[in-house]
Amino acid sequence: MIEQTLTVASVKGATVYLQAEPKPACAGCNGKCGSQVFAKLFGTHKKLFPIKQTEVPLQVGQKVKLSLDDSDLVKHAFYIYMLPLLFGFAGMFAALWLQLSEGWQILFAFASAAIGFFLAKMKGAAMKHQVKVVKIYPISLSITQIDGDCTK
Repeated sequence: MIEQTLTVASVKGATVYLQAEPKPACAGCNGKCGSQVFAKLFGTHKKLFPIKQTEVPLQVGQKVKLSLDDSDLVKHAFYIYMLPLLFGFAGMFAALWLQLSEGWQILFAFASAAIGFFLAKMKGAAMKHQVKVVKIYPISLSITQIDGDCTK
């Protein structure tokens, strides 16, 4: 299970919009590594994650811990990354088997990869991830108390 603590950004009717806190790639280099430089250049775009309102009404600023089954995530990643690649190889080998020229082989490979990409996109859109609310924290607690880092 993958778990993440998110903050309630807004509540609109029966939908609650959650926002994840951006995490730096590492804290050991003090902003001198490549990932931190790119994060400073391009900024951190914060996406909102909509969920249905829970039994307990949520307020803006409240913390919510969600969990996601990682097997679904692996399936989704397989479709997105491997399907276009496999289709591209299949198109290339089909063009080789048909003894086409190099230009046609490249065209077959790209066309097959594009077909694989669109199939992966359709399959990925059809997959529904089962996100579960694990815990709803009271609004008065700070994030350090939630995560158990109360040693200070």
